[in-house]
Formats: sequence, C-alpha cells, structure tokens
Amino acid sequence: MASSPPLVVIRIEERGEAGRVAYVTVNNPDERNALGRKGKEELIAAFQTLARDDALRVAVLTGTGDRSFIAGADLKEMAAVDWQDAEDISTKTHLACDAIRRLPVPVIARINGYCLGAGMEIAASCDMRVGIDTAKFGMPEVKFGIPSGMEACLLPGLIGWGKTRELVFTGEMIDAQEAWRCGFLDRLVTPGELDAAVEKWAAAILGSGPHAIRIQKRLVQDWERMTIADAVKQGIAAVVEARKTDEPGRLMRAFLARKKK
Repeated sequence: MASSPPLVVIRIEERGEAGRVAYVTVNNPDERNALGRKGKEELIAAFQTLARDDALRVAVLTGTGDRSFIAGADLKEMAAVDWQDAEDISTKTHLACDAIRRLPVPVIARINGYCLGAGMEIAASCDMRVGIDTAKFGMPEVKFGIPSGMEACLLPGLIGWGKTRELVFTGEMIDAQEAWRCGFLDRLVTPGELDAAVEKWAAAILGSGPHAIRIQKRLVQDWERMTIADAVKQGIAAVVEARKTDEPGRLMRAFLARKKK
C-alpha cells in the first residue's frame, strides 16, 4: 500500500557563499492546507531539523497552491476529539509555533490565501509576513465553541488589543487590506508580485552578516519579555558579541572599498 504524501515539504536552495534558503510548504491542498495532528508533528520536525543547519540563512513558510496559506486546524479531526486529545492537539499547535520562533534565522510567511485560526497563529510566529491582496484572515474558533489560545497571544503585539478582541470575540474574517492596515501584514502585494516580494526580503537577509542576523533574531525575541532598561543592556552585550568576530570589520571594509569605486 502506497504511503501518503508528506504534509510538510522542505526544499533547500543553495545560494553559494551566501548560504542556504529553506522553503517549507504545508502540503494539504484538498483541505486548504488545514493542519491536523500529523501535519503539526511534521511542521515541528521540519523546523527542528532546519534549526541544526548552520549554513541556513533564512526560511520561507507557505502553503501549497494558490488558495490557502493554512486554513486553521483539521475540523474533522477536532470534531472527534475529547478534552484529553484537545490538550495534546493544542500543545502541538504551540510546539509548531515555538519551533518556528526558535529557528535561529528569520522566517518569512508567504501568505498566498486563507490564513485562519492556527494558520494565523503560525503566521504570527514568523518574523515577517507578506500576503496577497485576496487573502483572508481570522480567528474563527469561538464559532466552533473553542476559545482562541496558544500563539494567539502574539496578536496584541502585532495588531493591538482592540483588533485582537474583535477577531477572537466575533470569529469574523478580515480582508488582506485590513490585515495590512492593522499591522498583521508587513507587505501587501498582488499574487503576481508575491514571489518577488519574498525574494527581495530573502536577498536583503542573505546580503547581511550571517552571525549578526542570528544574534538579531535572538535579540528581537528577548525584547518581547524585557523592560526597556534590560533590553538596552542586552543590546550592548549583543554588539560586543558580534564584534568578537571578524564579520563587522570584514563587511565594513568591503562597503568602504565599494564606495571608493
């Protein structure tokens, strides 16, 4: 009996001396890339594997097809679970988001359609988000008798408490233009512009110091839980850490040499 295709696919692109770019695709198009237990386990494993790649510079997360990024959880699966299973499935949603956040390099969410529920939590866990102008966003859990939890707690930091309350209390969807206006999307593009927008970000990251980018990713996450005073101290320590390598001097010398030409 043939095995089922993977629900999460990784493609690694070599960029020479610049390093590697990972493209991670949720591959469940018949269900609008909804994530059940198995899909979440594969997503966790994918990002944990990528975290061990020292040559990785940036990752891009998307969904198969042109209709959906991740349209939330697998409702057929959720309808059949009891409270004990619900705890396990919810924990796996968190672990998938956490694996994305823990990746030592930036993760770009390439949002190519519906981004709902767990999909919106996963997108919120990415470092940068670009979406097409026909995408839809929402946290519909309350419509199915479940509160929005796990990494929904990241939403206030991105879109404010008011818009977060609107999404989690009503369960209604918003369009891409509103997602961009409220700050969830960093860039809003047409479908034909999506890949170029992702590549522009990826190229900028690849053109920066790899050690500095990894320090910066860690530092940005530290800022989320620190007071301003502690964040400043942490920032000074991060600069000192970077200067202990030859990367700053090498990149500065290269910049000055180009400027002379």
